[in-house]
Amino acid sequence: MLLWFRNDLRTHDNPALHYFLNQNGAQVPNKAIFFICEKQWQQHDWSPIKIDFVKRHAQALVKELAVLNIELELIELDDFAQQISYLKDYCQQHNITEIVANSELEFNEQQRDKAIIASDIRLTLFEADVIVPKGKVLNQSNSMYKVFTPFKRAWLTYIKQAGFDYLGKVSSSTVPSDSTASLTNDDNTVTQAQSLSDAWPLSYVIEQQVLATFFQEKISQYQRNRDIPSIKGTSGISPYLATGVISPRYVLRLLLNKYPDILVASDSEEFSWLNEIIWREFYRHLMFHEQRLCKHQSYKEHYQHMPWQNDERLFQAWCQGRTGYPLVDAAMRQLNQTGWMHNRLRMVVASFLTKHLLIDWRLGEKYFMQNLIDGDLAANNGGWQWAASTGCDAQPYFRVFNPIRQSERFDPKGIFIRKYIPELDAVSDKAIHFPHQYIADHKLNIYWPAIVEHKEARLKALAFYKV
Repeated sequence: MLLWFRNDLRTHDNPALHYFLNQNGAQVPNKAIFFICEKQWQQHDWSPIKIDFVKRHAQALVKELAVLNIELELIELDDFAQQISYLKDYCQQHNITEIVANSELEFNEQQRDKAIIASDIRLTLFEADVIVPKGKVLNQSNSMYKVFTPFKRAWLTYIKQAGFDYLGKVSSSTVPSDSTASLTNDDNTVTQAQSLSDAWPLSYVIEQQVLATFFQEKISQYQRNRDIPSIKGTSGISPYLATGVISPRYVLRLLLNKYPDILVASDSEEFSWLNEIIWREFYRHLMFHEQRLCKHQSYKEHYQHMPWQNDERLFQAWCQGRTGYPLVDAAMRQLNQTGWMHNRLRMVVASFLTKHLLIDWRLGEKYFMQNLIDGDLAANNGGWQWAASTGCDAQPYFRVFNPIRQSERFDPKGIFIRKYIPELDAVSDKAIHFPHQYIADHKLNIYWPAIVEHKEARLKALAFYKV
């Protein structure tokens, strides 16, 4: 039996690992593999920072699995086709009759697994990326919900009635008694000083320190602080869920331990954080039912062939944070500099690209994936189609975010803007949200032209969507 790690580089709540150890035990040497396929990842638009983040966790997992008497081999290949060939040869050479792994949601990954099974390799798969199994939350027509709120109600009902499988940490009884290694990787030696993702600690730090602090100190103010980009009011867990190094079921178990009534407390501050977890579930369930979303097709089919203008000059201005709208520009600079963007700002910049500039949401979706540390196909696609009004339960096409009003509301003193656009330090708090007249009146040596005018762009967008 061979254990195959994929988007699940963790020992905590890992169904494939638990099954593997229950079948084989930890008293005999066991083999596991993980494929580092940078060429394939780049074809899927993975960002350099995400690739670095995954490789760091793979290296850490080698040490962690050694405690369980499992030798994890990191194998560098180009693509999925090479994975299939490698596994065929490996199983033949080592007389392997079964490969154990956790399933992956995306279309290409599923096609790879089908090809492996078709080659007469027994591939045993488990589900490890969601809390409620995909396909279990259905409407009265026995199909996927098309609106988030009834999906959420049904999801909560399922949890309350059926619970959810949480496997916990690997039992210490499976660890050989003579082991002297540490399960926690306390020395963190795999972190390189110049690592692209160095600002993001390994998952065990998040589990042991960051989440505990968040639940203790921040979650009670989450609803009021989550939209303020100058405040670190979110959990920062998205990269860990996106890469599978932390289990969503573990996160819910922690939340329920702290707030046992959270499932029925939908009006509480704490529930607003759980609501974001359910949105993640919604988009993964949706992609499970609608695999065409993996191919960047519009969920609303009548929007599939919209005549987007796709002005390259405007697109580059958006990418570089040079639109003339400070909140949009600060958000894009945050993305470019850190590999992450505040969630409220993701909606603002996506709305601006699709509705102010009339640029295809797919270009924005791709740019995000190529730069985000938490790039996740289901969530990223869902978010972009929501903003562009082409998706499932998306905002209506006539809702166009006003970037000036968004800035005044969520960054009233320009704290976030000034952090990423120091050129605007001299602009007053009142004027910083759209500083052009202030710059002219005070003869400041700042060049900050707006590439479109909001009211005009809004009217143009409404006409564009109606046609």
